[in-house]
Amino acid sequence: MKTEEKFVPGLEGVIAAETKISLLDTEQEKIIIRGYDLIELSKNQTYVDLVYLLLEGTLPSSTERAAVEEKLKANYEVPSEVMDILNLLPEQTHPMDGQRTAISALAGYDKAINDRSVEKNNTRAYELLGKLPAITVNSYRILNKQEPVKPNQDLDYSSNFLYMITGKKPTVLEAEIFDRSLLLYIEHEMPNSTFTSRVIASTNSDMYGALSGAVASLKGNLHGGANEAVMYMLNEANSVSEFEQLLYSKLQNKEKIMGFGHRVYMKKMDPRALIMKESLKQLCDIKGDHLLLEMCEAGEKIMVQEKGLYPNLDYYAAPVYWMLGIPIPLYTPIFFSSRTAGLCAHISEQHENNRLFRPRVKYSGERDL
Repeated sequence: MKTEEKFVPGLEGVIAAETKISLLDTEQEKIIIRGYDLIELSKNQTYVDLVYLLLEGTLPSSTERAAVEEKLKANYEVPSEVMDILNLLPEQTHPMDGQRTAISALAGYDKAINDRSVEKNNTRAYELLGKLPAITVNSYRILNKQEPVKPNQDLDYSSNFLYMITGKKPTVLEAEIFDRSLLLYIEHEMPNSTFTSRVIASTNSDMYGALSGAVASLKGNLHGGANEAVMYMLNEANSVSEFEQLLYSKLQNKEKIMGFGHRVYMKKMDPRALIMKESLKQLCDIKGDHLLLEMCEAGEKIMVQEKGLYPNLDYYAAPVYWMLGIPIPLYTPIFFSSRTAGLCAHISEQHENNRLFRPRVKYSGERDL
């Protein structure tokens, strides 16, 4: 007698790939990146260090870190034809759609696009990472009728990224906090966008196509778009009491509160959110304005009491980006830019040890019509 195969909605808990890249260790409550604890790495390492770790498999020496910075700077410039394409997009286009379009267009400039070797994929990853700040920022600027801004070669990667967004050289603290946010977003095992990129790569499609699919996945507000939704929600209130009333009203109307809950972190706060909460306090202390921090803390208490849900990274990353002067429509494109290093590592790993993804279905339709 044939046994019925188990159907798991959303593939929750289903093992879909074997990887050496990362793991959400729920027993030890750690995010493991190439054997290291991400939270521990965030205390002493930089975003560029983790780019090297993800792509090369080890933490870089100071010489190797400097070499990566130079490699990224050498790829800051984006072909003018790609910028022309962005100029042709309708003004209501979301910056993520501009980002996706630009990445797709870059495929045409890769003369070795059919080479799926680890070495070539790593080269592509560095080239794409170098170009992403200009693509990310200028897709937003062009769509908002602003002049494109050029990278500052005198600044390190993360400082230049923030400079291009705000138009001013960041302070040491601002640069450190922004770099830390990129580091925390860089890799997170097998969320929807990573799974999407691996599914596409499994057909032997190229890195640009796999990343374009990942952008589309990350755009959804149940994945990357949550940080934007959090900030729009915070901006609906002008005080702690107003924000509390807003949350109670949303809960009463059974609305989803963005920034809370996670498929993996069910019984405690996302450890990355704790670090961003500390960063938010640092920015509030410097600016002498603690309203956003107080609102977030009040919301945190309400959601734990009423729903048993804890903040995820997006909940505290959103007000941090607001305090850094970053426009809300750029929050998710920044998330994608930082996650690209992890995505590229997964795409390369899929190419290296590939098996085409081809799942089955549980059929619930009619028969014999």
